[in-house]
Parts: sequence; C-alpha cells; structure tokens
Amino acid sequence: MELAYEKLTLPNEGKRLLLHTCCAPCSGGIIEAIIASGIDFTIYFYNPNIHPRKEYDLRKDENIRFAEQCGVPIIDADYDPDIWYARVKGMEFEPERGKRCEVCFDMRLERAALYAYEHGFDVMSSSLGISRWKNFDQVTQSGQKAVSRYEGLTYWDYNWRKKGGQACMLNICKREKFYMQEYCGCAYSLRDANRRRVENGQERIRIGEKFYGEVTPLKEAK
Repeated sequence: MELAYEKLTLPNEGKRLLLHTCCAPCSGGIIEAIIASGIDFTIYFYNPNIHPRKEYDLRKDENIRFAEQCGVPIIDADYDPDIWYARVKGMEFEPERGKRCEVCFDMRLERAALYAYEHGFDVMSSSLGISRWKNFDQVTQSGQKAVSRYEGLTYWDYNWRKKGGQACMLNICKREKFYMQEYCGCAYSLRDANRRRVENGQERIRIGEKFYGEVTPLKEAK
C-alpha cells in the first residue's frame, strides 16, 4: 500500500536536516515522509544506551539497511556504553519516562547537535518522540537544550505521532519486516520488561527472534 504524506517544511527556513534515529521501526515512516517532502537530510545513529550488543547491532543494522534502501546518507556514531552507564549512575531504578530517560535523551541529542553544528546542518530532529515508550515533551526539551549551545541550529519539534504517524510506522514495519524490539533499549528497561513478563506468566524476551509481519505487533499507544 502506497502511503500519502503531507508536505513538510523545515523551521526557520532551514536547508539541511540532521535526523537522529533510534531504530528502523521508529524512523521508517519519518524517513519516508521527509523524502516525500524533498528535504535534504542525513541520518545520525547514536544510541549507546542499547543493551546488549546483539540488540544494538540488530537495531543499527536495520536502520542502516533501510537508509541505504532509501538512498539517504547515514552516520554510524560510536557505541560507548561505558559513558552512558556513567551518565545514568544512581538512576538504575528510575521508572520509564523518568529522570534516567531524560539524561539518556540529553546524552544522545547533545552528541547529535555537536555533529550537526560541526558539519553545517541548520536543523536537527529525532525519531525518539514517536515511540510508545517515550514522553514526547521530554524528548523535545532535550533536543531544544542540545541545540541551544550552538548559534544557527534549530531543533525541529515536529510531532511525528500526529496525523496517523504511528499507524504509518506500523504499516512500514510490517512491509519491511523490521526486527521487532520488545523493550525500550537499555539494560534497566530490559530488566523491568522481563520482570513484568515473569509476573504475568510470560516468557522472557528472546532477542533477535521476532519480526514485524511475522507476528502480531504490540498494541499501538494512544
């Protein structure tokens, strides 16, 4: 099924967009929407929070595959989990969407903003806000803080969940048979997800075994 997208324009008459992405399922619809609008953009993959390495490689490789399929440049940034663990030390038992997530967003978007500034991008955005596991306002605040350090750089706070964005995301996931991640990404979210599963009599998450289009996807967030 061919998807229809509204015409998008960058804020502040921006010319070049750096799109931070967290995975192919979250970013697939966003990438196609930006392409449909004729916007010049590059993808930036920087997610040192993802655990374990097998899960990180699955998410990164799917993102790279789809970017290359679409003809969009993608920057594969460092995987430095030790720095991430140091940043969130003491927040191991924070709830999802709590302080730990804020610090995690800050870390990733700070790095993306630095890259954007150093490489001539005037607008930055992120796919993080579309996820059902994330707080959109929390992501936006981190993005705005990150770009505030650099003159001439704007954070595009477009709400990708609007106008059928999540439904579009699921359609593309099934079409492309993307790997289906079943937790936010970090070791602590994996721990908490597995605890809930055990409490509900379900098996623990088995990394690398589920793909959209082959199983029923998780219920879309409201």
